Amino acid sequence: MPEARTPADIEADIVRRRQDLAAALDEIAVRVHPKTIMGDVKAKAAAAVDRTAGRAYVVANRTVTDVRSQFVTEEGNLRLERVVPVAVLAVAAIGGTYALTSRRKPAGRAKARRRHR
Repeated sequence: MPEARTPADIEADIVRRRQDLAAALDEIAVRVHPKTIMGDVKAKAAAAVDRTAGRAYVVANRTVTDVRSQFVTEEGNLRLERVVPVAVLAVAAIGGTYALTSRRKPAGRAKARRRHR
């Protein structure tokens, strides 16, 4: 059979429960405060960016390593059989771009000069 509680025990229990309830309400107020919510959102976004940047770094590093291994031996020497064709293509591309952009139409320029005079 449970012991009979005194009025002082009941009052102490009520005070304790009020304090517990006040602490719980304070915690809820902090959790739903806009600054807390924004802080949580910012932290989650920063973590997502960090994860994405980390993954991108790993992928880029792996890609650079793979490409480098195609043109350099493990000893650090160039693989000329692969470097020379790429260099020739690069020079041809740059030369072709230069040739296409440096074309001039003399007749068109002469007509334009006559109109502005």
